[in-house]
Amino acid sequence: MQLNKILSYYMIFVIELLVFPAIVLSSSKVLVFTSIPPQKYFVEKIGGNFVDISVMIDSGANPHNYEPKPKQMADLSKAKIYFSIGINFEEVWLPRFQSLNPKLKIVYTDDGIEKFKLNDNHEGFDPHIWLSPPLVMLQARNILSALIEENPENKTIYEINYKNFIIELLDIDSEIRGIFIGKNKTEFMTFHPAWIYFAKAYGLIEISVEMEGKEPKPNELIKLIKHAKAHNIKIIFVQPQFSAKSAKTISDSIGGQIVFIDPLSSNWYENMKNAASKFKEALK
Repeated sequence: MQLNKILSYYMIFVIELLVFPAIVLSSSKVLVFTSIPPQKYFVEKIGGNFVDISVMIDSGANPHNYEPKPKQMADLSKAKIYFSIGINFEEVWLPRFQSLNPKLKIVYTDDGIEKFKLNDNHEGFDPHIWLSPPLVMLQARNILSALIEENPENKTIYEINYKNFIIELLDIDSEIRGIFIGKNKTEFMTFHPAWIYFAKAYGLIEISVEMEGKEPKPNELIKLIKHAKAHNIKIIFVQPQFSAKSAKTISDSIGGQIVFIDPLSSNWYENMKNAASKFKEALK
């Protein structure tokens, strides 16, 4: 259903571009914030040289408990747009940002995306939608609309950039689908459950070591080890923002290895190709 929505948006856009209006560009940059580095990549692709982008949470920080620095708050007071994505950090801080800067426009880039409920006792939904190229296409549409509304003088260039970005997304989506042909319902194991949307997009199954947002208990570790052995899982994926202790216990027990993969990498495109390659190796 969501893929059909993406393709519909794209076809409408192509028709709109058949007749180009005169290009009138504004030289001023729009100051915007994103929550995480991958969003900067998306906004940069569409906004190009007409946006000045600051990232609230860098790739080495934990997005679940991050606290903004004083300089970030000072810069935020002058920003025009904040692109949110639905991570835990935003629940507490978005109202504070709005209070600090009443003119700040909060753009929910996850608008229109059906999210999975968290597989634990925590309320809310899994936020990792930026790790699915088809869902990034929907986010891109929301980013485009926000930039045009804020800076209509550059509408045409934003639309051209958006079209090129969609082509890039379609290309990488096709490439990744090709990698996982014949791997339907194959399992891979991660410490933190960040890759469910990626897994769903390409017919895989993610098994998480983390239990209800915490390190697994001894009896849960035993179950995970048995599961890994039964399904010939030899690689445990860990992201740099979290401890690898439990993952190391499992990998040692199954004679496997730990592989680091960062869902918050700033070079989203290369990171997705790298991730797909690592998952392919794990699924052999």
